Amino acid sequence: MKRIGIRDKRFSEFSDADEVPVSDDEYEGVVVNAGPISRAYYKEEYKPDRRALPTCWSSDTQTPAVDVPLEQRQAARCMDCRNNIRGSGYGSSRSCRFSQKLAVVPHDRLSDAYQLHLPATSIFGQPRDGHMPMREYARFLQNRGTTAITVLTKMYFDTDSDIPKLFFKPNRPLRSEELSVVSDMINHPDTIRAITMEYTPYEGNITSPFEITDGFQSNN
Repeated sequence: MKRIGIRDKRFSEFSDADEVPVSDDEYEGVVVNAGPISRAYYKEEYKPDRRALPTCWSSDTQTPAVDVPLEQRQAARCMDCRNNIRGSGYGSSRSCRFSQKLAVVPHDRLSDAYQLHLPATSIFGQPRDGHMPMREYARFLQNRGTTAITVLTKMYFDTDSDIPKLFFKPNRPLRSEELSVVSDMINHPDTIRAITMEYTPYEGNITSPFEITDGFQSNN
């Protein structure tokens, strides 16, 4: 699966095992769809060169997913879990972390879907001097009567953060011929794969890239 990497605060495109550095500071594309906000807990220490399955995970941020083995479930409800307490992770963070997968098509390849996996710091937070994390960006567009599918989005790093943290802002509206292409990508099989959790299948009728419910983005 094709994906966009943000490791070391650099944008790279991955296709199979090949990595192509794209930019150190910004990336432009269209967000054609978004998976639900999920969360995952890893018992083992994080190692960037090793891909490992989480110990426990949730696809709705409320309860462990049905395919988490019973012996690995950390609590019956996420809100009661010790790994949901601030400070249980690094610094003031939680051990069980929020994340979200986006399907993004590059500005020069509008029929080519890539997965962009957002950490919690790129999803939540307040806008600052026009710099918006994803949730606030979706609200910004919604308040102006539009969605991310209609605009070319600029993604860039928070230069004040020690970790890869993204901000989003609109670059320009899509032209009619561009909108025709990206509209066909909303429910394209490559798009659905990009926004599906790696360790549990996502099942649902995906209709809108950004439908906001109780402060969270969902596809229901």
